Amino acid sequence: MSLPHAILTALLERPSSGLELTRRFDKSIGYFWSATHQQIYRELGKLEAEGYIRALPSEQPARGQKKSYEVLPEGRAELARWTAESQDPKPHRDPLLLRLRAAAVVGTAGLESDLRRHLELHRLQLAEYEEIEKRDFPLDEDEPQTRLQHLVLRAGIELETFWERWLSQALEELTDLPTTESPTEENGETDRTGRADRAGGTGGTGRADGTA
Repeated sequence: MSLPHAILTALLERPSSGLELTRRFDKSIGYFWSATHQQIYRELGKLEAEGYIRALPSEQPARGQKKSYEVLPEGRAELARWTAESQDPKPHRDPLLLRLRAAAVVGTAGLESDLRRHLELHRLQLAEYEEIEKRDFPLDEDEPQTRLQHLVLRAGIELETFWERWLSQALEELTDLPTTESPTEENGETDRTGRADRAGGTGGTGRADGTA
């Protein structure tokens, strides 16, 4: 249920129309909580029905004019309640990590190029975050709201720094791996230690299972 709270946060920062919210979700908010145009408009309708927000009166009503919304006291109270409640950390799920685990049993063919692509994407994202930090967060800034927003950005910078370092290490590890055989070989089967029992390799019995 975090999307409505993300919208309440954005509207408390600045009253906005649905289109303006979509643009903001495509930028700063969307770095850590994404939402589509349809999702945002649907949630705006629900929040208005629940009495958490209201459409600002327009000085010059016009057909098709975009409504801007502001947060009501009930909405601020709900956001404060949600902010203060206890929540457990969410388990991290990343298909890339699962693919690396799978590569341990099926081989690493094709994986190196995609790791390099991931590395480049994380480097680009890191550079973008660092540019935002340089532009929007001066060193002498002491406003509580700005300091907390900067803290969120620092989380993104640290995360991208981690991925850049980890992916570089993963690529080094990948290129250093010895060439491995497929888990199942034509002339024998690989046991759990990775060793293959070859025909004739069990005391000269002539059979891989050791029977005569």
